[in-house]
Amino acid sequence: MSDLEARLVEIVRHVPTTMQVLRTIHDLGLPDAMVFSGAVYQPVWNHLTGRAPDYGIKDYDVAYHDDSDTSYEAEDVVIRRVAAAFEEPLRGLVEVRNQARVHLWFERKFGADEPYPPLLSSADALKRFVATAFCVGVRLEADDSLGVWAPFGLEDLFSLRLRPNPLRVKGAGGWERTTGSAKARWPEITIEG
Repeated sequence: MSDLEARLVEIVRHVPTTMQVLRTIHDLGLPDAMVFSGAVYQPVWNHLTGRAPDYGIKDYDVAYHDDSDTSYEAEDVVIRRVAAAFEEPLRGLVEVRNQARVHLWFERKFGADEPYPPLLSSADALKRFVATAFCVGVRLEADDSLGVWAPFGLEDLFSLRLRPNPLRVKGAGGWERTTGSAKARWPEITIEG
């Protein structure tokens, strides 16, 4: 584990709500499950800028990957099962999605400015976020360790820097809206690109 991964793990372990989500998802046994996006990168920014650990977290994105049934009905069963495992306010903040079916609806929901091929794992989704600092996920493992996935590394995250994902079409995916929202909450970040 790199020094930055170790720092990330230490920070995430001190965010009670993120850890509660990770433990609950682990206990539910969802295939290839992880928590990613804001519930992971925002606590790092909060730590670096002296804010409360869960400042700015609007939701907890939970990914799982099950290609045995990519119907909405199968995903809805999992969504309901996960929701039943939480009490409010977390119940309303945990958003679970089967990454094996995202390609079926992504372009229709967000616009067809770039293709969205099928994902082979939950970690594959991390290559699709608009900024490299957002491309980080964690999983609670059987031995209580936290596994870290960061296809573009963690340097941008710990440098408070937003750069476009080099695998995405430039300007696609709501770059201006997403980075503007982040900058409004964490004025310390820098935006490149």
